[in-house]
Amino acid sequence: MSTSTGQKVTVNEASTTTYQKGTSSTSASVITTGEPVLVLGTVSGTTIAATQVVVQPTGGGGSATSSGAAVIPFQSGAPTTSKQVGQIPANYTEGSGTIVSGTTANKATEVALAAYPGGVVDRVVQLSNGEYEAHNIGVNWPHHIFVSQDFKVVGAF
Repeated sequence: MSTSTGQKVTVNEASTTTYQKGTSSTSASVITTGEPVLVLGTVSGTTIAATQVVVQPTGGGGSATSSGAAVIPFQSGAPTTSKQVGQIPANYTEGSGTIVSGTTANKATEVALAAYPGGVVDRVVQLSNGEYEAHNIGVNWPHHIFVSQDFKVVGAF
């Protein structure tokens, strides 16, 4: 499959991979070609070992994208865009926090990529204030998406 920025990725399914459409469980067979999906799992290069596949609503976009912020697709050699949207924790420093996994990481990843589609979250960390930072790669902006304890996007840079 391809990301919204055109990056080709391979998704490896397992017998434990779950599928969701809206609030209902579903199966891989109901997903049609071209339908936007969020794939959660472990990333290695351009391969994702899928733990969950979530069919995304069409024509959507999170609150952050509707407020004028947009993902800037990755282009080799292009300078990184430096801008900030929303609230960034006052004591945040890059590389700080504790890596989280499982349901918590999946929820943070899902809301981060719903607000800023097109990248790949390679890790989620819990910050000292209890919020989460989803590290977004494969795009020039945003690299850091901040998610509140109740899983709402609060800022990005």
